[in-house]
Amino acid sequence: MSSTTDTLEKVLSGLMQRYQQRVPDVAAIIKAMIKAGIIAREQDIENDHIAFRTLGVPHLGIASLEKIFLYYGYQKRDYYYFKEKKLNAYWYAPPVAGLPRIFVSELRVADLSPQARQIIHHYTDKVSSDPVDAINLDDAVAVDHYLHSSSWELPTLADYEAMAAESEYAAWAIYNRYYLNHYTLSVHNLPKPYDTLEVFNGFLEQNGIVLNDAGGKIKQSPDGNLLQSSTVAGMVDAEFAGGDHKAIPGSYVEFAERRVLEAFRHLPADQITPAHRREGFEAGNADKIFESTYLEQAGKR
Repeated sequence: MSSTTDTLEKVLSGLMQRYQQRVPDVAAIIKAMIKAGIIAREQDIENDHIAFRTLGVPHLGIASLEKIFLYYGYQKRDYYYFKEKKLNAYWYAPPVAGLPRIFVSELRVADLSPQARQIIHHYTDKVSSDPVDAINLDDAVAVDHYLHSSSWELPTLADYEAMAAESEYAAWAIYNRYYLNHYTLSVHNLPKPYDTLEVFNGFLEQNGIVLNDAGGKIKQSPDGNLLQSSTVAGMVDAEFAGGDHKAIPGSYVEFAERRVLEAFRHLPADQITPAHRREGFEAGNADKIFESTYLEQAGKR
């Protein structure tokens, strides 16, 4: 293993450690899977991808955050545009097999109302240079610290609520910064019959897990080969500037089924590799998955 890959794995481990602390559903799902004999241990789960939310302003956004993962060997792939939610996004392919894909979205701040833009810039204009440029990317501890700290001051509750009224994505990002928005369990690699999203969703609901039903509990790509579902975000106690507290949506868990492409369906199961399955993402699926942190969904818990 190269030193760069070792550093990357430490960064990913730090992200997952804090994410699991903030998202109790992760432990609950793993416990239920072990109890049912689906997996023997947590390490048997393949992480399909992790996701970050960013703000599209100078010195921040995708152009900043991606520097970290490009340095570690990730390759930038497809672009996605979400008109209604005013977002851009890209996904990044991992440098070595077994590591998760990365999905990074960015709020198109310039597309918001003058009031929302003013609130966001009140916080982010204090960032006068790209903070990633000041980090030693070979230092996993430094990178981990950056991903769990903020480049801007804590927002007031009034500002958070004003942004949430226009863009719940904006409110989530201004408060949560780069905390993992979600990680994704690869369902297709689980033992039968749990290797389909339909069966696995049923298992989750039998164990008390509440699923995002925006656009249906299963979001399916037009080609039928990428299926995704997700939990609804748990509510977390958030402290705002001035000491105000409010329960707001945190992070969530996603599930993905990448089906074998038509050209390879004649292959025996033991010969199927990731290269034979549907790759990439689907804007239509992701559009509804984003709503896992919206109050309409999170309020169903």
